[in-house]
Amino acid sequence: MLHIVVCIKQVPDSREIRIDPKNNTLIRQGVPSIVNFYDMHGLEEALRIKDEHGARITVVTMGPPPAEKGLKECISLGADEAVLVTDRGFAGADTLATSYVVARTIQKIAETWGQVDIVFCGKQTLDGDTGQVGPGVACRLDLEQLTYVNKVVKVDEENRKVRVHRLLEDGVEVVETSMPVLITALKELNKVRRASLPGMVRAARYKPTVWTTADFPDLEKAKIGLKGSPTIVSKTWVPEIKSVKTQMIAYDSPEAAAAQLADQLWSKEIQTLLDWT
Repeated sequence: MLHIVVCIKQVPDSREIRIDPKNNTLIRQGVPSIVNFYDMHGLEEALRIKDEHGARITVVTMGPPPAEKGLKECISLGADEAVLVTDRGFAGADTLATSYVVARTIQKIAETWGQVDIVFCGKQTLDGDTGQVGPGVACRLDLEQLTYVNKVVKVDEENRKVRVHRLLEDGVEVVETSMPVLITALKELNKVRRASLPGMVRAARYKPTVWTTADFPDLEKAKIGLKGSPTIVSKTWVPEIKSVKTQMIAYDSPEAAAAQLADQLWSKEIQTLLDWT
């Protein structure tokens, strides 16, 4: 049976994000957290593979204790096991330190529940927006990596092959590679399902496995948390709000409105050229 690991992250709900006007930082107090939606598409694809081929799904996140809520949501959708990696020693991690801890966690998951065949990550997170953790984990675990995947065409368990479509700037790339493999998911990959009533009941009773630094005795302390994070944010700011003049065009027909809009755009283009000369 396939063993799939899905990496998720709790992030601030972007619909509720506010900026402190004095210091230009995110106001996190009172802002609800959600599971990063790209990660949810990775989970959904894992669940579809489970429905078709049969699989064991383990979900993992690194974060503070409240991140347990996100893991329970994944359990309600159909994941089998969930692991919360939490410790003050992991706090302040950038993508380099995070990928190190997540990679070590996946290794421990393989030792605990068996060989990992596929790892799903979201393309990026809503708060960090770097897209670096997935590839970083793949490099540390020496996995084949398929990024920006918008369709999983085939999972061949017998021959241990995966074929996908990767969405590139100039088209779609069809790629086939061998397991074990790490896949980063786009939102176009699928539509996330809703939790079933039995799933919600199971999630309410479920207690995720919790691992701390004590569960990784050979963890290199210089590679975790702030000590293992070379990234420095020197400055943040909020873009200035600029007013934009608008003009409403009201006509009896779309054709007349389009003609008036074209006339105005053309007049503006001529005036711009005159100003340049």
